[in-house]
Amino acid sequence: MSALIAKLRRILALMRKEGYQILRDPSSIALGIVMPVMLILLFGYGLSLDVKNVPIAVVAEEPSPLVTQAISGFRLSPYFDAHVMTSMAEAQQLMLARKVDGIVVLQSDFARHLSMGDAEVEVLVHGADANRARIIEAYAQGALAQWAVIRDDEGQDVANGPVGIEARLWFNSADDSHYFLVPGLIVLVMTLIGAFLTTMVVAREWERGTLEALFVTPVRTDEFLLGKTLPYFLMGMIGLMLCFLASRFLFHVPFRGSMLLFVGISTLYLLIALGIGLSISSAVKSQFVASQLTMVVTFLPAMMLSGFIFDLRSMPVVVRAITYILPARYFVAMLQTVFLAGDIWSIILPDAAVLTVMMIALLLLSRRATRKKLA
Repeated sequence: MSALIAKLRRILALMRKEGYQILRDPSSIALGIVMPVMLILLFGYGLSLDVKNVPIAVVAEEPSPLVTQAISGFRLSPYFDAHVMTSMAEAQQLMLARKVDGIVVLQSDFARHLSMGDAEVEVLVHGADANRARIIEAYAQGALAQWAVIRDDEGQDVANGPVGIEARLWFNSADDSHYFLVPGLIVLVMTLIGAFLTTMVVAREWERGTLEALFVTPVRTDEFLLGKTLPYFLMGMIGLMLCFLASRFLFHVPFRGSMLLFVGISTLYLLIALGIGLSISSAVKSQFVASQLTMVVTFLPAMMLSGFIFDLRSMPVVVRAITYILPARYFVAMLQTVFLAGDIWSIILPDAAVLTVMMIALLLLSRRATRKKLA
C-alpha cells in the first residue's frame, strides 16, 4: 500500500511539474490552445467544398419570352451569379479573363427548336479545376431541368423524360460540406496536441538536459511516461471539447451518436498520438528534427490521406494501401459515422479494434525507448 502511495505521489509530482512548465511556456499554450482554436475557425469557415455563387455568362442570341424563362432558372439559382448578354465574343473574353467560370448559350433558334422538341443548350465550363467544372456542369443541367419541370407543370410542351426523379440525401439533408469536414477537423486538432506538442516538449527537455537530472531520481519508466503525458492528454481533451462545441454551435453539425462512444474513440486516438510523439522525441532528441518528422508522419497524412478532404476510393491503389497503416484513417471514419449516422457498430467496432492494437503497440514502443534511456 505504501509503495502504491509513493508511486502516486511521484506521478502527481511529475504532473505538477509539467503543468507549471506548460503555464510558464507560451509556446506550449499557443500549440495546445491557440492553434486548435485557429484551426477550428480557419478550416471551419475558410474551407468549403460547396460550389455557390458561380459567375456564369448566359448568352441569349435572340431574346424571347421562352429564353427569358430559361434564363430565370439560372438567375434564381443560389449556385449561380448569372450575367446575361447577347454576344458570344464578349462571353469568351470574360471566360479568358476568369471573370466567369462558365458560358450557357441559348442560340437564336432556341424557341423554334423547343416547340419541335429538339432544343439544345450549349454549356461551356472552365476546366482548370476538373472537379469544380463537373459540379458546375451538373448544376447547369439541374437548373435547365428544373425550368423544364416548371413548364411541364404549367401544361407547356417540353421534351421531358417520362420518369421523374426525386432525390434525397441521407445523413446530410442540408447538403453542407461542413457536415463532412468538421468531424475530420477534430482529427487534426488531436494530432496537433497529442503528437506535435508532446514531441516538441520532450525534445526540448532533451536539448536542455533537464531529463538527465530526472534519470537519477527514483522515478520509474511508467511513472515518467504517465507524469509526462497526462497533462497533454488533458489538453487534448480540452481541445476535443472545443471542437465539439464549435461543431454544434458554430457550424450546426448534427450529432446522432453516443457522447460516451465519441469520447472513447477520441481517447484511443489521442493516446496513439501521444505514443507517436514520445517515440519520435526519444529517437531524435532534437526539436527541429522532431517537429519536421512529426509533421511528415502524423499531421500531413492526417490531412491528406485520412479521408478528411479527399475520398480514399478515388486514390491510386498503392496510396490507398498506405492509408491502412495510418490511424487517422480509422478515426475520421468513426467520427463521421458517429456525427452523421449514429452508433453504426459494423463500422465502429473494426476500426476501434485496429486503433486499440496501434495504441498498445505505440505505448509499448515508447516505454521501451524510454526505458533504454533511464536504465
